[in-house]
Amino acid sequence: MAASMELSLEVLPSDPLLLILSFLDFRDLISCSYVSRRLHALSNHNPLWKPQCQKYWLLTESDKAQRNQSWKDLFKEFYSDLGRYIDHYATLKKAWDDLKRYLEQKSPRMIVSLKEGVKEEELDAVEAQIGCKLPTDYRCSFRIHNGQKLVVPGLMGSMALSNHYRSEDLLDIETAAGGFQHRKGMSKCLPLTFCFHTGLSQYLALESVEGRHRDEIFYHCPDQMAQDPSAIDMFITGSSFTEWFTSYVHNVVTGEFPIIRDQIFRYVHDKACVATTGDIKVSVSTSFLPELSSVHPPHFFFTYRIRIEMSRDALPENACQLDTRYWKITNANGNVEEVRGPGVVGEFPVMTPGKVHEYASCTTFSTTSEYMEGHYTFHRLKNKEEVFNVAIPRFHMVCPPFRKSVVRMGLASEASSALCNEEDHSSDTEDYDESDRGVLNIPTPSGRCPRHI
Repeated sequence: MAASMELSLEVLPSDPLLLILSFLDFRDLISCSYVSRRLHALSNHNPLWKPQCQKYWLLTESDKAQRNQSWKDLFKEFYSDLGRYIDHYATLKKAWDDLKRYLEQKSPRMIVSLKEGVKEEELDAVEAQIGCKLPTDYRCSFRIHNGQKLVVPGLMGSMALSNHYRSEDLLDIETAAGGFQHRKGMSKCLPLTFCFHTGLSQYLALESVEGRHRDEIFYHCPDQMAQDPSAIDMFITGSSFTEWFTSYVHNVVTGEFPIIRDQIFRYVHDKACVATTGDIKVSVSTSFLPELSSVHPPHFFFTYRIRIEMSRDALPENACQLDTRYWKITNANGNVEEVRGPGVVGEFPVMTPGKVHEYASCTTFSTTSEYMEGHYTFHRLKNKEEVFNVAIPRFHMVCPPFRKSVVRMGLASEASSALCNEEDHSSDTEDYDESDRGVLNIPTPSGRCPRHI
């Protein structure tokens, strides 16, 4: 019988041990270094730290060559400065890098508006100033870039109608701290963005108070019918800074949000929302405008952008002109409205091979969702008697998640107790008279009704 052999780390060859160690995270590598002298030596093997540097700090061979340091020394240097953000840094740094690469090609002047990252002590000073802790991922992002200079266009997107314009800047930490809210209804909220033209901001909730959840991002929406100014509803745009920022960047760099006149426009296009009739293709994108919307009374304002395109391969004799439009609008309650009218926003576009015509219009509704579909009627230029319809694909407009004011909900509870013998089964989105929308004083393009222009 062969004599048994006791294996020891000291006699095992290095290569298989290094292979095993290469599957470990940096935390486990450090733990292994305390087990024995052999593992301590192996866990300091420089190539083991290359993937750690790439994974957590997005460092490259050129970064290493430029700094003339070992991979482990690079890891230690970054960890000593940014270690508290190790679970967020790579995700946010990649988002920033992707955004800058895209904008360098599409809208370079936005790159110039970005500010360099802040230092830890500056963020600590802001926390001391406002008396609240900043979310770790928010701090991490501002270590990379301290928002942008207050310029137009804003980094966080634009929207334009005939006489209404919005462009949101990503605020630097100093300006954001100056807008920190103490007032009832918005307590412990920090502004993330700001629009010069509308005064609109997206806010970050720093504490779970007044019905909000910590780290939530939202547009505030004052109750238009309440006498108490602290009755503020909210349209929710993100559950955390990371989710909010990375989803926005994804929409920009994938072309979901188009660059129009050197600005990012926050139109959302459903790739299935395309209809082709003969040589003509129609596609639709939509956008919700929180600054023109209200939860109470329920009034939801959307703009939609339609692209009409004639194939380059179309025959010249197929050139045509748009005469009329027809819409069928269905709201969340199943109510249907039909609209017919001449042209589109006062125009009668002529379509020739390769021609593209785009226009924006808007609509309001009092239920939380609505969809539209319809057709355009065209005639051939060479034969006006030849008339045909071009389908407009069905497109949906859905109000973003919102939360009602705890002030109003509290008042409603009191009223319910006082009127305990009466029942009211209506909701905020039902039985709302469209004629009541005037209480919002909504600006309308060219003085026209904002619905289905």
